[in-house]
This record gives sequence, C-alpha cells and structure tokens, in this order.
Amino acid sequence: MKLNSDTQYIKSIDLKKDQIPSYNQFPFNLPVIQMFKKLTFHPNVTYIVGENGMGKSTLLEGIAVALGFNPEGGSRNFNFSSYDSHSILDEYLRVAKGMFLPKDGFFFRAETYYNLATDIEELDNEPLGGARVIDRFCGKSLHEQSHGEAFFATFIHRFEGNGVYILDEPEAALSPLRQMSTLSRIHDLVHQGAQFIISTHSPIIMAYHDAKIMELTENGMAERRLEETGHYQMMKQFFDNKDRMLHHLFQDG
Repeated sequence: MKLNSDTQYIKSIDLKKDQIPSYNQFPFNLPVIQMFKKLTFHPNVTYIVGENGMGKSTLLEGIAVALGFNPEGGSRNFNFSSYDSHSILDEYLRVAKGMFLPKDGFFFRAETYYNLATDIEELDNEPLGGARVIDRFCGKSLHEQSHGEAFFATFIHRFEGNGVYILDEPEAALSPLRQMSTLSRIHDLVHQGAQFIISTHSPIIMAYHDAKIMELTENGMAERRLEETGHYQMMKQFFDNKDRMLHHLFQDG
C-alpha cells in the first residue's frame, strides 16, 4: 500500500543553523547549505536535482548517515569504510520522522558501489558468517556482472518495499532502457510501501508522476515540475535542435 502524509517514514529535514561553526568551511560552504531551507519530503518519491557542485550528494549522504546508514552505502548493517571522507553534515541535520518505522532500508551510492560489492564478498567469505549476503542481491557476485547489471540487481532483488531507499545517481551505469525499467521498479515499490529520496541528473529517472522535485541552484532550493528543471530543458533543447547546438559547441574547432 502506498504511503501518505500520515504514514510516511521520513517527514522532513532542517538545518541546525545556530550550531554551524562557520559557513566558510566544507560542507557549510556548499550552495545547498548556504541557502538551506526546511525540506519536506513527498510520501513516495522526492528528487534532489541540480548542477554539479551544488551539494546534492553531500546532502544525500548527510541524510543517510543521520538515518543510521553507512556513508559509503548499503543497509544499516554495513559498516565498511574504504576511505573515511564523509562530511559532518549529518550532525547538523534535524530529521523529523513519522509514526511508523520502516522494515527495510538502503543507501545506494553509485560512486562507492564497487566498495559495497567487495564488502559483500568479504562478509560471505568469513567462516561461520551465517546466511550469504549476496543471496539477497540475486545470488551472483556483483563483481561478476556488468556495472549496470549489478546496479539493477540491487533494485530488483534487494529492495523489498516497506522501507526507505536513498539513491545517489542510480542512473550512473544504466542505459536509457534500464533507466525506464528502474522507474517501473520504483513504481512497484511505491505501491509496496516504499519511500524514496533520489539524487539524479536523468530526466528519465526524475519522471515519476507522484513525486516532488527539488532543484538546487546558486540561489537556493526550489520545487519544480519536471519540464522546469535545467536538466530537462537542456536535453530538450539538444534533441529539438541538435545541429544548432553542435554548431555552437564546435564553432572554435
């Protein structure tokens, strides 16, 4: 059953502005923090989009860590660290939770997914390690699949519904067809009681109809329709007039 405003797991996040030591140091110097305002989440899907450098991934990481997830990804049971580089933003976020607790959860981070796959293999190679972790991901080593196949296996096999799923650039290794399949999977999971918070550059991924899109710019954070986002408009301009755009791109060549 789909979540609503009464049953959603994560309601909102706010910034503890009075505790921030300085806006001149990372991560507080990022545009998303400099211009932060309270972010209320959609019960089903919330997108956080914008150009590189706005702070999308740092914000998603902060939310995930504040909820108890490993900074490099996985469920709350993962605690590996290949390089301790996550920010302290989670300490300055105030998370408002709903009345109901999720039964599942996962922080999917494209840039550290290789590290997650390695940790799964190491856990499964431990003597007396119990049930194999990889069996929840499809049973086949994620390293023995293509990058895109491994990503998609997680969405299909590991995500179960009745949970919170935080996805940072899930489209990174997915073809357009796989992106549309991922959108279909998101729809299925929403109807199984899932709540998604997604950072993406893909207009396909951000096309889910029952969702909120928050776009980050140098001027702060604002809710947009898909067609109003910079990503959508750029792609539309390119395909509507490809030759003209290529001419401008290559005119000095």
